Amino acid sequence: MTTSDHSTFDSPDIRRLRSDLALALRAADYHGLSEGICNHFSVALPDGSPRFLINPRGLHWSEIGAADIVMVDAAGAKLAGRHEVEPTAMFIHAAVHGIARKACVLHTHMPYATALTLTEARALDTTLSQGAMRFHGRIAVDRRYNGLALDMAEGERIAHAMAGADVVFLANHGVIVCGERLDHAYDDLYYLERACQLQVIAASTGVPAAPVDRALAARVSQQTAGERLQSELFFKALRRMLGEP
Repeated sequence: MTTSDHSTFDSPDIRRLRSDLALALRAADYHGLSEGICNHFSVALPDGSPRFLINPRGLHWSEIGAADIVMVDAAGAKLAGRHEVEPTAMFIHAAVHGIARKACVLHTHMPYATALTLTEARALDTTLSQGAMRFHGRIAVDRRYNGLALDMAEGERIAHAMAGADVVFLANHGVIVCGERLDHAYDDLYYLERACQLQVIAASTGVPAAPVDRALAARVSQQTAGERLQSELFFKALRRMLGEP
């Protein structure tokens, strides 16, 4: 760790960002979106440098606090923090941060969204539930499953497949949800899974789906985008509920 890295890592702004990232991870476990000790949430430092905050290797999301968050460079090398980082953690995240220019990158194998990646459509139908409509025009689909992301090339392929979208469904794999703010990105992650859950439940009835007009779905998406205060209030509520370990 350089003196500069240490100073940055312990600055008030980054301590707060570390706290927010830890909260998002604990909330994801609370909401059933985690999978063992796998998957990662990462946030780019706001100074524009190629440095990121990410969850450490080996800790369950339910136990992660601000002190457990690690700072890494674009290659995944640890710059600051008391834990190690999974070597492959940044293969997807560095590419999405760098190529897709996303500040927050949340990657999960959450069950209902991942279930939809196993279907022919590969993704959520954004003309069904009201919750799904908030994602209308914001989703990309990577239809090419290429095995485990074990090198930078696979991460770069995924990042290019996003084509500027906030959300990408990865065929036979999982999802990535991105945003400029962690509270907004987490809100999207949570409501994406809820929308996917409703679609799976509806499909299980065997009754044909009843989508709305795409123009209406687009209007609802715009309406939801203008209500981001709800996202911020939700994140504050989660902090009150889950606290800081």
